[in-house]
Amino acid sequence: MPKVVGIIGGMGPLATVDLMKKVVSYTPATKDQDHIHVIADSFSQIPDRTTAILGKGIDPSPYMIQSAQRLEKAGADFLVIACNTAHFFFEAVKESVRIPILHMPVETAKYLKENHLKKIGLLATDGTINTKLYQHSCQNFDIEVLEPDKVIQKEVMEGIYAIKGGKAAKGFLSLSTVANKLIEEGAEAIIAGCTEIPLVLKSSDEMIIIDPTEILAKTIIKTANEASNRIQLV
Repeated sequence: MPKVVGIIGGMGPLATVDLMKKVVSYTPATKDQDHIHVIADSFSQIPDRTTAILGKGIDPSPYMIQSAQRLEKAGADFLVIACNTAHFFFEAVKESVRIPILHMPVETAKYLKENHLKKIGLLATDGTINTKLYQHSCQNFDIEVLEPDKVIQKEVMEGIYAIKGGKAAKGFLSLSTVANKLIEEGAEAIIAGCTEIPLVLKSSDEMIIIDPTEILAKTIIKTANEASNRIQLV
């Protein structure tokens, strides 16, 4: 039987649904029973990750730990976190459970290396940018990361919160503008480093969008079908 995946979700709810949809879409199934057993905890009451990282909000790690332990008790064999910024609290959550947790930024960096990409633009929340989650993961594979400057980063945050607020068109306008600027600076592709961004920003002839949620979904499928002693830990 495939392993059971538990999703620490709700950060935000649409991003959680998007991850689940991608897992279903990429699973090579011919009937219901071929799909992976997924347990999702869309715990939207988890406090905002970015404000916490910037020292202005409630620490979300106790809430994330609650979610992780709830999923473990429910029968999950391994966990994932359906939020990029929340990976800042990865170690605290990992230490609270006895099962593995896949790390989305690390899995993304591995994918970039495998596809021979050397210079990447990063769109992400202030929290993700400041914690260097993607920068450090990519640097381990000799990949250069271009970030928006502080002025343009404000436009990224406006775009992300617009999507969270149900204003997809506004979010697309802000994010696509910044993405194009990073391409002009030499980025070979753009990491959509917030789980809301791929909901509006897609690859085109002019721009390659790297969707960490898609990479994570494919890794979930692979991990669920591997022997338990081969699950890769970060």
